[in-house]
Amino acid sequence: MLCSQRRGLCYRVCVATLFTIGFTQKSAEQFFSVLKKARVRRVVDVRLHNSGQLAGFTKRDDLAFFLRSINDADYLPLPLLAPTAEMLSAYRAGGSSWDAYAKAFGDLMGSRKIEIALKDEILDRDCLLCSEPTAEHCHRRIVAEHLQRHWKDLEVKHL
Repeated sequence: MLCSQRRGLCYRVCVATLFTIGFTQKSAEQFFSVLKKARVRRVVDVRLHNSGQLAGFTKRDDLAFFLRSINDADYLPLPLLAPTAEMLSAYRAGGSSWDAYAKAFGDLMGSRKIEIALKDEILDRDCLLCSEPTAEHCHRRIVAEHLQRHWKDLEVKHL
């Protein structure tokens, strides 16, 4: 919450921060330290597959435990923010360019009306989690930007 003063009056403007993070190319120590430094309150898992061996220390059940124990943070798997299996497979197999994938995924988020469905679900200092090391070519960035366009009081920070 930001506060600015004019003529002796204090006007409060609420600005929520939504973080995003990817876990690949990070050790568990780096990952949890970054979250702690940013004071993330809850990790919102936007992955389609969050329980396989490739998830490493971020497997769904393990991650919930680690977040509580290490960061005193909550965990929320939110498949509504994941791509469809067909969409993800086509992109990973090279059948779809990043631009085509990003447009299709953005359209999917629009059709799911996530800005309405999540209005009371996404909270200040939540962090969208996916596997990509950076947000540049990750669907978590598309989700965050979609919400930011609809929620004018949302600041997005990629960790």
